[in-house]
Parts: sequence; structure tokens; C-alpha cells
Amino acid sequence: MKLEGSCHCGAVRFRCQSSSPVPYQRCYCTICRKQQGGGGYAINLGADANSMVVEGDENITVYRATMEHGTSSGERNFCSRCGCALWLFDPSWPDLIHPFASAIDTDLPEPPTITSLMLNYKANWAEVHDGPGDRHFDEYPDESLAEWHERHEWKAP
Repeated sequence: MKLEGSCHCGAVRFRCQSSSPVPYQRCYCTICRKQQGGGGYAINLGADANSMVVEGDENITVYRATMEHGTSSGERNFCSRCGCALWLFDPSWPDLIHPFASAIDTDLPEPPTITSLMLNYKANWAEVHDGPGDRHFDEYPDESLAEWHERHEWKAP
């Protein structure tokens, strides 16, 4: 599925191909929550890094989070003009890029279930979706974005 996204001020626009675009996974870790999680979580999608095309890349700034074990290898890209979080890239997995669902302008498929992860780090005020079939994890889930899409037999429209 082709994803198109942008920052709030329009200085950065991007597009990429995704085989895992369903916004089903909510991350409550402190990095995601504080970077772009107005609801107390962030939603990361999966896409093919080689398909990424960016307009306005001169307006991109990269943030690498400081963690207890050192600096994260994850590069959180955001607009230097409006501060909008756009995508995460980690050179440890060079074929993948993770656009933030909040920056996507394309209509996304509605998830049949929600997976909430990193609940050990959830803010006390954040609500966790608890519908039929939803899954909850104190840390990382037991399946990847791609595996979830395969399990739900998701096919691009």
C-alpha cells in the first residue's frame, strides 16, 4: 500500500510502500509517548525503507534517544520547523522504516484488534484499549508488525 505523509506545516512530505500499514500497535514507552503520543502512546507503521521518497529533507532533524544503556540507534525524524514527528529509522534494520501513523495523510485500514505494548512505562492517566481480541504486553509483543499482518491475512487494497 502506498503511504503518503507530511508534517503539520507542509515543509516535509514523504511517500513509501508498506505491507504493514494497519495502525493496530500502540507503544506506551516513554520515548514514543513523549515524542508523539498525545493519547499516551504512539502508533508506528512498517514500510520498505528503499521505497522512501522525501521532499523537503533539508527541514528534517533527527533525534536519537538517550537510554539507560546508552544512545538509541533509532533515528526519530521530525520537521525542524513545526516539530512534527514523521518516522523512525534504525540502521540495525536498514530495509525497514517506521512512519508514525499520526503523520500519514493516506486513509489507513481500521484495525480489527489493538496491541498495546510497553505498558510498564505507561503514564497513569493513559487509557488502554481493551476490546475483544486485544492483546497487552508489559514490554515488547511476541510478534512483529509483519507477523501480525500475516496472522490477520491483511492484503493491500
